Formats: sequence, C-alpha cells, structure tokens
Amino acid sequence: MAPVLELRDLSKSYGAITVADKLTCQLEHGEALGVIGPNGAGKTSMFNLITGTVRADHGQILFDGDEITRLSAARRCRSGIARSFQIPQPFAGMTVFENVLVAATHGAKMPAQQADEYCLEMLQLTGLIDKANDVSSSLTLLGRKRLELARALCAKPKLLLLDEIAGGLTENECLSLVETINTIRATGISIIWIEHIVHALLSVVDRLIVIDFGRKIAEGDPKETMASREVQEIYMGVDADA
Repeated sequence: MAPVLELRDLSKSYGAITVADKLTCQLEHGEALGVIGPNGAGKTSMFNLITGTVRADHGQILFDGDEITRLSAARRCRSGIARSFQIPQPFAGMTVFENVLVAATHGAKMPAQQADEYCLEMLQLTGLIDKANDVSSSLTLLGRKRLELARALCAKPKLLLLDEIAGGLTENECLSLVETINTIRATGISIIWIEHIVHALLSVVDRLIVIDFGRKIAEGDPKETMASREVQEIYMGVDADA
C-alpha cells in the first residue's frame, strides 16, 4: 500500500527567501507525524504546499499514491486532505452546527441528511455536542480550537493537518485537547501536527521531523530526536558544544 502522503524534493522560494528546500518525507496510513522548528522555519508553508493554497516551484506531492502537485486546493480537500489553522476563524454569526455543516456539504459534498448525521457525530467526537446551537463567536478559545477540529473532520479527511492547535491554551485545556486528538487518531485518520508545545506533541505522535530554513534537519523517534544535539541547538537554543 502506498503511503497516505509523500513529499519528494519539495521546494518553494519567494525571491531570496526559501520556505521549502528539497523537503522529502512520507506518512503512512494511520500514522501521526509531529513537525517542529523555530518560527519562520517553513512549517506552515509545508502545510500550504500540501493543501494547495501555495504551489511548489519544484518537487512532487503524492496523496494515496496519486500525484496531486498541480491539483487545486478544492480538489485536494475533496480527495481527503483537511487542515486546522493557528488562529481559529469560524463563521462568527453562525452556530457551531452550521459551521461544521458547511464543511460537510461543501468540503465532503455530502447530501443533506447524511451531512446532518455526520456533523452531529463529529461534534460528539470533539466535545462540542452541547454547544451545537450556540453562536460560534460565543465560544472560548478551547471551544474555537475544538470547532477547528470538528470543521476539518466534517470534510471527511484521510489526512488531518493540525497547525499549532494547542497554542494559547492552559495546561488543563491542552491535556483535554490532546485526549481528543488521540481519540481522533483511534478512528484511523492520519495526522501531521505542527506544534510548539512539545510535551503535547510527544504524547500523540509516532515520529518527529525537525525543519529549519525549509530543510528537514532531523527525523525519527520523537524522544530521541528531541534529545539530539543538533535539534537542541537549532530548536531550543542550546549550544551543541556546551
């Protein structure tokens, strides 16, 4: 079986600024991959390239064995790629249920009755079922983060991209969200998670990659990768010769 996602020598530059430098990695079905790196390292740019909101200069993107490098963002979404964003931006005047219904009917192209049922399932999964009829602008930060998850899931993805979804949460809120993400993992969805809150990331992912200046500089077991001198020097500011 082909990997659910494969990046082959993916490159993207804006003039002299390189955000992806021959980036190569793959994700197996059901696997959770963590991505870390300093601010400006190219992590979110990698997601933009995968989802098609930004086009690569060079390289290939394969999804479930099919090349999608030149497909539109909409076609990639319909094929099974969904993401959350660092700053949740729900449709503020709509209810929680209406927000996820948009994803189900436009992202996954579900018929109305099926969409209604599926959206309720995803709200239950993400801990928002009691907020279904609340206006989304009334949600707490944790609630908006959960709504980001629910909206992405209602597009029926095979691959879920999480962009710093734990950012800004309290410790208890973070632990609660990690529990929800692990529940989502149990459904078989493949996940790539960018996160600065490393202890949250390590409690979910199977493998870790580290990016700096658009390059992959380390990859492997999460704890072993975090313990490497190169990663500590680049990501944590520790002198490798100390």
